[in-house]
This record gives sequence, structure tokens and C-alpha cells, in this order.
Amino acid sequence: MTAAEIARLAGVGRAAVSNWRRRHADFPRPVGGTETSPSFALAQVTDWLRAQGKLAEVPLRERVWQYVTAHHGGSVAALVKAGSALLLVRDRPREWLEAAAVSDERMATLLAPALDRVLALRFGPAHPLGATAPLPAASVPFLRAAAELAAELGTRGAFEFLLGRHLEANPRQYTLTPDGLALLMAALARPHPGAGTGSTGAAGAAPFTVLDPACGTGTLLRAVPGATTRYAQDSSPELASLAALRLALQSDAPVRAAAADSLRADAFARPAAEPVDAVLCHPPFNERNWGHEELAYDPRWEYGLPARAESELAWVQHALAHLREGGTAVLLMPPAAAARRSGRRIRADLLRRGALRAVVALPAGAAPPYGIPLHLWVLRKPAPQAAPPSGLLLVDTAALADGPGRAGWAAVHSAVEEAWTAYERGGPAPDVPGVRRVVPVVDLLDDDVDLTPARHLPPPAAGGGLAELTAVRDRLDSTLTRAARLTPPAPPADAKDRPAAAPARLPLTTVGELARAGALLLYTGTGSGAGRAPVLTEYDVSAGTGPSGTLAAAAEQPLLTAPGDVVVPLTGGAGVARVVDAATAGAALGRGLQLLRPDPAALDPWFLAGFLRATANNRRASSHASTTTRLDVRRLELPRLPRTEQEVYGARFRALAEFEDALRLAARLGEQLVQGLYDGLSDGTVRPD
Repeated sequence: MTAAEIARLAGVGRAAVSNWRRRHADFPRPVGGTETSPSFALAQVTDWLRAQGKLAEVPLRERVWQYVTAHHGGSVAALVKAGSALLLVRDRPREWLEAAAVSDERMATLLAPALDRVLALRFGPAHPLGATAPLPAASVPFLRAAAELAAELGTRGAFEFLLGRHLEANPRQYTLTPDGLALLMAALARPHPGAGTGSTGAAGAAPFTVLDPACGTGTLLRAVPGATTRYAQDSSPELASLAALRLALQSDAPVRAAAADSLRADAFARPAAEPVDAVLCHPPFNERNWGHEELAYDPRWEYGLPARAESELAWVQHALAHLREGGTAVLLMPPAAAARRSGRRIRADLLRRGALRAVVALPAGAAPPYGIPLHLWVLRKPAPQAAPPSGLLLVDTAALADGPGRAGWAAVHSAVEEAWTAYERGGPAPDVPGVRRVVPVVDLLDDDVDLTPARHLPPPAAGGGLAELTAVRDRLDSTLTRAARLTPPAPPADAKDRPAAAPARLPLTTVGELARAGALLLYTGTGSGAGRAPVLTEYDVSAGTGPSGTLAAAAEQPLLTAPGDVVVPLTGGAGVARVVDAATAGAALGRGLQLLRPDPAALDPWFLAGFLRATANNRRASSHASTTTRLDVRRLELPRLPRTEQEVYGARFRALAEFEDALRLAARLGEQLVQGLYDGLSDGTVRPD
């Protein structure tokens, strides 16, 4: 572990760790790293901290995570080992208990064949994890700790925690599919009761197999409820292994995983593999080296050979080639794929033959790359005897965004699924101006075959109409009046003439010290769990809005907010702390958030939140990576004051928060009013006089 990790473990700053190294001759010696960035043995450090009275006990989660970061083969290799052991705990608990009852040396000998058996049973003989190498006895304490964590969180929850920490620590290495998007794509792929061609009846009434040919960490396949077999392939052996373990720990359904380039080395090609009921895919975008030359005569290009610049259309046809007749594919696509001239012939053939059924424009910020509004393409494998549909469903959800860069998944999911369900059932699906429309295929087959939804949707009424514009203006007036009333009082008139007073020197403590003393509890959000609670996201906390996220399915119960909790974002360095009120209580805590739950008898929540927002405080407690700033909440400071004095500060901080909320609302209403008037004057619904 590094000096920064020692500081986090002890709830102090890095300077304190440097002082300990200089002042204490018995401080553990480095065991690795460099002279400027040494690393230390976890066991030695924790023993020293405990002997010095600086650490009561290392939390189990931190102890297991430190094993992962210190693994000689790297974090991914450690995750694979831990996931394999957790799978043995889940599927063959008796075998694990028998192995765990002996010494570490004997357990290392017993585990390798036991892990090979359980992996072959769940994934088949040809799986990306390979044969388990003989385990050194030094690895056994790590696996024992992982099993101990599983007793606390469940096997699935333990692996999700470790994988989540790994992804947070390496954000630039992976292109992740957000959970809200994964749930939407999974919902579109499932057949609806009463649907037309290709329906298999009610969800869960028949076997349902699903493939992701670019599976990443398995997020899309994980979002499909009730799948009887999941097929996963990725060009990265590491990702294929992590996805396989993640899926196997989720359910008892068979998982078949492969590590190879799906376009060049299709592991589930027909006729060797059976067709699947659904394909979900978040393919890599704008790849020119996808195999255009060597795959020129591949039978998958039923709708035309994709151009070198149209790798996404290769993935579309790859997905169609794996579907049974009537099966559904949902792919995340860049918006350029709907309009580039080089792909117009393939798009036209997809329309004529009824393979492409819907194009959905998502709000910007729905998925990486976050700066552009990506599309979903929903496709159906045509049956030879079935007549193609006469229209293409186009949906534009840009207006449903919660704010800049925020998808607003609840509204997006509802609007898209409602439109798709009506289209699938073949009943009347009235146009919604600016949101959805079924466009006749013949109207799209022009020289461009441009399928961008916004180009074919009737515009919405400006600002929602004159009545709504009037209502927005009235609400803005009242909000500005309220903001003026809440404006903090100015300093006394003669304050500028007084000599500057020295700042008060109050005795300070840290959040880490308060947590060790029991004055508050610390929790880290995951955004996952059982149930249907809305998720409070980082954006919600920063923007002062209600919970907008969607809960990712997991076996454990989610952490729910309660009135008086203080929520702090861990990244961005913005200096934000929000006190949970009645409107926000009961939401699940999202990823990237830390929750502080103060003891009401010891701490006033508004006092706590106010001092946590101080700029200097956040600078002292933040560390900087190459692309982001991360906050160590335990290092944040606040004064040691009696409860009565805290309430005086808390009342002032609360008044400032109310003033800030009023300003935010006024800004949003002002933007809405201005844009509505621009649109109304432009389209004639508002007259200039």
C-alpha cells in the first residue's frame, strides 16, 4: 500500500504519514515502489498503526481491497482469483468449507483443482479464465478474506464491491455502459405480451438466450432478467474473464464466455452455435481496422459490405447474423451512423427488408463519449414469410434530459418503452411532437436515407405553448422575489472602516476522528441493491435536484438516505455537501458519493455540511490524478464546538443553502422562459407585439 492509502486508512493527511516515517524508527520499511513513491506491506502497517493507537481495526472491505491492489499479478488477476473463489463459495459451499478448515499450505493445494472444477461446470471447458495455476500459500489469506466479505455482502455483492473499486480507480482504462442505459436496452430486447412477429409470449414464459459480442464488464448481460443462457465475448481476455465471473455470481443460468475479436474470430458463429433470442451490444465506435479487407466475403454481410469507416454497420450485421427469426438486437450507435453517405445503401436495405425497427436518440451524457447524443438501434431478424413493417419508429429523448450531460433515465426509460410497446403491438401510436413518430419507410428511402430522429419529428409547441410560458414567467417572478428575501444581510455600513480582526482560531477535528469516536457514521454509495428506490446521483447532489438515477439490480439491500444525513461527492473538487431533507430521504446512495450520518446528540447536520463546503478545507483533503480530483472525506476538518454553538452556525449555513436553491431555480426558469420565447417568436406562436 502507498503512503496515500496509509493516510486514508488512518484518517490523516499524507504529511502525517511522512512525519511518522521520520520520527518513528520502528515505522515499517518500504517493500516496493520507488524512492519517491514507496509501497508498504499492509500487515506491517496495520500492526504498527494499531500498536500506536492510531487504528482500532482495519475495515474488512479495506483489508480485502488492499489485498487486491497489492497482488503480484495486478488488480485484474486478483479480481479473477477472488471471483473464482467466490464462485466456489456460492456453488459448492461444502467444498469451500472443507478446504478452508486446513492450513494455508494445504488449502492452496486443494483449491486449484476445486476452482478448475467449478469454473468448467459453470462456463464449459473452453472458457477465458484458463486452468487455475497452483496457488502460493501467500494468496490464501486474501481468498479467506474475500470469503469473509461474502458472508457480510453475499458472494455477488462482494465481487461487485471489488470490481466497482477497481473501475473507480482506473476510469480511463474502460468504456463503461451506464446502468440506466443497460436497463433500457434490456427492456427493449425482451418480447412484449401480444407483440407481433417474433414474440415468444410473456417475459419469462419461454427460454431466452442473449449474446453480447463486445461484453466489456458484462453490464448489458447483467441487466437482462430471466435469461436462460448468456453468451459473452470480448477481445480483452481480462474483460471476458471479469464479465463471466460477474454473470455467474448473479444467477444459476449458464454462462458461455470467450476472449477474441468477435468480428474476426466469432466464438459463437453458426452453425456450430445455436441462434439466440436477443443481442445487446455497445460496440467500439469509429474503428477503421475492424477487418474490412480480410472479411470482405464474410456471409454475415447480408445487407452489404460495410465501408472501412462504417465499423458500426459491421456490428449491426454481426448481431443480426446471430439472431433466430423474430429475435431482437439493440445496439448503441454513434449518431453519424444514421446519416453518413457511405452507409446509406446498407441502411436502405435494412429498412426495405424490415430488419431495422426503431432509432432512438438519447440525451447527450447518456453514455461515453458523453459529449454527443448517441442513438439506440432496435433490429429484428426478418422471417421470410413475414411482411416487413411499413414504418420506422423514431424517438428523440433530448428534451427529457435532467440538465447538461444528464440523461434523466426515469423519464427516458418511460418514454422509450411506451413508444416501443405501442409500436410492437401494432396498435395506434399517436405522434408526440418533438418526441416520437412512426415514419413510413417509403419516406425515408431518398438519396441520403438519413435516419436521424430529429430530422423527421414534428417540432413541439414553443415552450409548451403560451399558457405554459405565462406560467413559467409567473413562477420566475415569485422565485426572484423569494431569492431577494433570502439574500444574506450585508456587513454593517461601518465594517469597511474597522481594522481587520484576526480570524478566530478554533480547535479542529477531522471527519475521520469523529467517525472513530462514534459521532458519525460513514457510508460509500454503490447505486445498486434490491428494490425500486430512486438513486441519488452525483449530479443530483451538485445541482440540488431530486434523485434521478435508477437502481442497478443486486442481491443486497441498498443504502437509503435519511433526513439529517450529509452527502458529499467524492470527485470533481467542487466543494459540495448536501443535507438530506424529507424530499430526498429514502433514495439509494449512488456511486461516487459518501454519506455522513451524524449522531444528532453530537453534531448538527447543517453545521457539519457548512464547514465541509469550505474551499480551503476541500483543497487540503483532495488529491489530484491526471484527469480528476478526488476528495478524502476523512481528512475534512471542522471546529470542536458545543452543540448549542453548532446550531448558531447551522442556522446560518441553512439560510445560505435556501438562498442557493432559490438562485438555482431562478436560473433554470429563466433559461426555460428565454428559450421558449426565442422558439415562439421563430415559429410564429408568439407575436413580437
